[in-house]
Amino acid sequence: MNVIKFGGSSLASGEQLKKVLKIILDDPNRKIVVVSAPGKRSSKDKKVTDLLISLGTAALQGQDIEEKIEKVLSRYRIIAEELELDSMIIKEIKANLLLLVNGDKIASDYYLDAFKASGEDNNAKLIAAYFNKEGLPARYVNPREAGLYVTEEPGNAQILAESYTNLYELRKIKEIIIFPGFFGYTKSGKICTFSRGGSDITGAILANGVQASLYENFTDVDAIYVANPSVVTNPCGIKELTYREMRELSYAGFSVLHDEALYPAFKQGIPVQIKNTNNPKAPGTIILKKRQLTNQEVVGIASSNGFCSIYIEKYLMNREIGFGRRVLEILEDQKVSYEHMPSGIDDLTIILRENQLSTEGHHLLVSRLKNELSADSVVVESNLALIMIVGEGMRQNSGTMSKAATALTRNHINIEMVNQGASEVSFMFGISADQEEQAIKALYHAFFE
Repeated sequence: MNVIKFGGSSLASGEQLKKVLKIILDDPNRKIVVVSAPGKRSSKDKKVTDLLISLGTAALQGQDIEEKIEKVLSRYRIIAEELELDSMIIKEIKANLLLLVNGDKIASDYYLDAFKASGEDNNAKLIAAYFNKEGLPARYVNPREAGLYVTEEPGNAQILAESYTNLYELRKIKEIIIFPGFFGYTKSGKICTFSRGGSDITGAILANGVQASLYENFTDVDAIYVANPSVVTNPCGIKELTYREMRELSYAGFSVLHDEALYPAFKQGIPVQIKNTNNPKAPGTIILKKRQLTNQEVVGIASSNGFCSIYIEKYLMNREIGFGRRVLEILEDQKVSYEHMPSGIDDLTIILRENQLSTEGHHLLVSRLKNELSADSVVVESNLALIMIVGEGMRQNSGTMSKAATALTRNHINIEMVNQGASEVSFMFGISADQEEQAIKALYHAFFE
């Protein structure tokens, strides 16, 4: 049994849904289909989820919503007409939207989550209707019916362990299951969404729950590429990745998969395959618990910006018991999380995301670090990018960091910080964000050309 998930671009139009139907028919093992809300049909288009957020916000504020409801309905109506579906499905979707508008507005977070979730939920109903019309027995299954229960954290729901046992019962359903992604239900019956992009999470949760042989994630690219294709022209595709490699690359900016999405599949050891709805014959990228290591030391290069570094220097820091703990206590007190903390004998650097701090908070944090730690100096560097170089093969190859550093140096890119984890699966450079694209190109040339 395979669980197969389709992203918003794969479901944006009737033409795309015809491709989806063919993909399902091509493999009888594809039994559970997890769907997103309709995505963009072009770069200027809007995702249905964004239209729903706008509708829910307007309803919450008591504004006129007639035009906003029509914008949402229009997207579904166009798809239904392209597929020659009965108008009853649009009436059902409209009734659902009106029900949401008249919902309980006291708990605004839950109110908006119900709107966001309706994009996937109504699309699942439409897709099930289409499959049945085409002679493929399909059944829409709501997360509540399936027992997919989550924590009471609107916008950041976490799966409850009992859900996996409940979901195993889906194996008994004979029809193709059409399951909406992105949300579950609390034990008290409220809708709660996962973090944005959470349909990927739903797919992995279902793959775990039904103990699938494979979790297929269909999107709009042929594979996961070794570098950002908007920066590097025609980069190589990656054939195989391990879970750890994918996690590192997702953290550092790869956007093909939501960075929490693999965890449920990882726990069960289920392979995840990335495929292209528009080119399903392409082999794609498969993500495994373990893979056959090759002589290729690097599998991918990723980057992310919006960071700053706080450099703390104090003579004999290494002899001062509890120094690191006090640093972390100050960060916790200021409600700031850090990303990395490389250190030396008399200094350490804190890497954190700049958007956590206002100008006032920034000055207060620096002042506290300097005064409460009696530091010799505290220096802040803003506008940093982190360049992540990932590959389990690095453990079997020497000189990888040297090759990377040489490539950056030859391109006159100054390295502000270097950090490597003990696992040797990845290492990163901190550089000026102004040189981010130049660095990616230089590293791609060094390792892949």
